[in-house]
Amino acid sequence: MSSPLPLQRSEPATPSTTRIGWIGTGVMGGPMCQHLLHAGYRVTLFTRSRSKALPLLTDGATWAGSPRAVAEQTDVLFTMVGFPKDVREVYFGETGVLTGSRPGMVLVDMTTTEPSLAGDVAEAAQAQGAAALDAPVSGGDIGARNATLSIMVGGRPDTVQAVMPLFACLGKHIVHQGGPGAGQHTKLCNQIVIAGTMIGVCESLLYGYKAGLDVPRMVESIRVGAAACWTLDHLAPRILAKNFEPGFSVDHFVKDMGLALEEARRREVTLPGLTLVHQLYQKVQALGHGRSGTHALMLALEDLSQARTSESSTSR
Repeated sequence: MSSPLPLQRSEPATPSTTRIGWIGTGVMGGPMCQHLLHAGYRVTLFTRSRSKALPLLTDGATWAGSPRAVAEQTDVLFTMVGFPKDVREVYFGETGVLTGSRPGMVLVDMTTTEPSLAGDVAEAAQAQGAAALDAPVSGGDIGARNATLSIMVGGRPDTVQAVMPLFACLGKHIVHQGGPGAGQHTKLCNQIVIAGTMIGVCESLLYGYKAGLDVPRMVESIRVGAAACWTLDHLAPRILAKNFEPGFSVDHFVKDMGLALEEARRREVTLPGLTLVHQLYQKVQALGHGRSGTHALMLALEDLSQARTSESSTSR
């Protein structure tokens, strides 16, 4: 069977004409890739640990030995890796995506990373006659599994329209934010809100417990009022169950907050709330919970409260 023609940026992707590449099959990347497989797309993938890709390979994906090999066999290539250094290696490395890309293909980075790096990838892709989008997401592991992610997209409008059928397989709220890097800036705004919300939820639960309330009953009341938020609905139950498995890890959130603080410094914007939460999450890492979910912030707050209780006892 002949290979499909390369995707033209003005033509929407379809299972019969568009070959998909996928790099990164972690907590979120794995289920996201699976949605494309279930939608009928042919997927070629690469990840550093092949064992993590076994469910997708069993489901019909094809393995490639490097990012370059993925690029050479696909029309739209998605990356969902961990840190900016990983994005740089995947795209600009010796066997990176850009060494195998070609005119007409589209590169979509869904990692949360530096807005300037998104611009670098877009510029390098354009020099090869390809196109690039930065499309970070929000919604955690739940959104990834349920295909209900919010997708924030930066790049050319015609490229966004061509990839829109693929985004629709992954999320429910897809917004084109502007040119290259705009998706990443929007995601950093998202993370600033999450940081403030997370400390509010954790401090509320801790206060309610210390005040002798039936905490689940307290949450039942406040989650439908002005305090209503995604974190109360989805993460407060995990905290109460002491289930700190990651939907999104502390290590990655510390990275995201660091990116936001660095971008703020460049623009001479002071963000004291984010600075405080960033410091508290570094304490979570120091307690050995960097790979736990972001709701493990509760562990740092509990530790601080216990330390104060101990200080009060010894000072009497």
